[in-house]
Amino acid sequence: MHTSTFSKAPLSGEVPLVTVSAAHRTFRHCARAASARLNQRHERVVFGARFASKHSSVAPVCAYKPTIAAAMVEERVSSPTQSQTDVENVVVIGSGPAGYTAAIYAARANLKPVVFEGLQNGKGGQLMGTTEVENFPGFPEGVTGPELMDRMRKQAERWGAEMYTEDVEHVDLSQRPFTIRSTDREVRAHSLIIATGATAKKLGIPSEQNFWSRGISACAICDGASPLFKNKVVAVVGGGDSALEEAVYLTKYTKHVHLLVRGDKMRASKTMQDRVLDNKNITVHYNTAVEDVYGDDVMNGLHLYNTKTGEKFNLDAAGMFYGIGHQPNSKLIAGQVELDEMGYVKVSHGVSTNVPGVFAAGDLHDTEWRQAITAAGSGCMAALSVERFLTSNNLIREFKQKDREEEASHQASSSNGQKAAASGDTPESFDISRDKHKGQYALRKLYHESDRLIAVLYTAPTCGPCRSLKPIFNGVVEEFAGRIHFVEIDIEADPEIAEAAGVTGTPTVQFFKEKARLSSVPGVKQKREYREMISSNV
Repeated sequence: MHTSTFSKAPLSGEVPLVTVSAAHRTFRHCARAASARLNQRHERVVFGARFASKHSSVAPVCAYKPTIAAAMVEERVSSPTQSQTDVENVVVIGSGPAGYTAAIYAARANLKPVVFEGLQNGKGGQLMGTTEVENFPGFPEGVTGPELMDRMRKQAERWGAEMYTEDVEHVDLSQRPFTIRSTDREVRAHSLIIATGATAKKLGIPSEQNFWSRGISACAICDGASPLFKNKVVAVVGGGDSALEEAVYLTKYTKHVHLLVRGDKMRASKTMQDRVLDNKNITVHYNTAVEDVYGDDVMNGLHLYNTKTGEKFNLDAAGMFYGIGHQPNSKLIAGQVELDEMGYVKVSHGVSTNVPGVFAAGDLHDTEWRQAITAAGSGCMAALSVERFLTSNNLIREFKQKDREEEASHQASSSNGQKAAASGDTPESFDISRDKHKGQYALRKLYHESDRLIAVLYTAPTCGPCRSLKPIFNGVVEEFAGRIHFVEIDIEADPEIAEAAGVTGTPTVQFFKEKARLSSVPGVKQKREYREMISSNV
């Protein structure tokens, strides 16, 4: 334990049933059709009620792969009376502008979409790590990425989307309805929209893992306000808009920023280039690459080299931030949906995958534009495609919208109940009998007087992952009512507390008991992990 002190600081059966012999004929028919399509490189799928509407007798079901057709026929033969009341119209995996827009359109179509926003895998997508978004229509003064995502999420909820801040761990597309399993639940759905986006790339240098969160970061707005970088020299790697935006943002907290561009020019927009070149606190180094970093307990500098001459040199710096692009988050569906050589989902007609009823939206398939507005557009296309798919195959179940006034009243009531916890504790307002607190005064009092386990969540105002973790961690804390004290610390408002605690990035959760620090957990973890940490110490 570490002592610390704060005292100083198949589609369902709505089609005619087929006999076993008819199923056999259907399979042969589909196999021949699929073979012909392969020869013609034609991947469109004709099946289900669309075919049945043209042929009133037996309805052959043809799919791109004969095995899919066989499975669908077999399902109709063996499970003609299977209840579909527990099958969702559509599940959306992922959030961000693509996932939330898909949820908005699907909800407005009375489909009651189930949305798995992600937790460790990034609720809100890449915009949760973006400061100012100045090119999204409707915001003439600009808007922060997290605020834009909050607005989209609330709009989807308003229209009836069912949100789960959970990571999906498994998807089975081999049989219908599709099965989607998250960390906490399993659901079945007739259709699926995948909007899992992309993840920031790393350099893969030898010391990367050793100094991750101790100098190396892929999120400037998450970690830039950390005491580790306050008034220090840092470096940003990359030459695109993301890298330049991070460099400009970091000048708010650091002494100087070195922008390391591997080529002989930046790839960012002219506007962003002008901002960087006009900023006296940023130095641009062209034809410069990173060989490794060095330091002791934390990072102290970088080993660099010139990409043209090979000349090697060092740069003293307390931190290095990545802005070198992203890779698609397609591992969940690899082997089930067709991907290209880079791992991006292959689509036709904008969002359709090679699996009927499965659609991709956003950066998961966009290798060219990768903008918030194009991601939102593809989310819209995916939702409209789902509605068309469900309708044409007689699978749609419509849900009436919730009563708006009742819902608004409930939200207002919840909001009023949380006002006390929203502002920091003062000597007048502090009450040790309460479970939840905020600010350094509360932490210092609890540190010396509480006989419970103390959980401290360190956040920053612009930290996207912090916004994702807050409601999740609050929910876990509520499971241990009366047995735990919870304190939220804003590291910008209380930097001395964060520094005393050795916090190097946000979000970070620390546990204390009897004036001893039990553990420090950076980043976002699963609910069950936090639950286990608390239950083993209360």
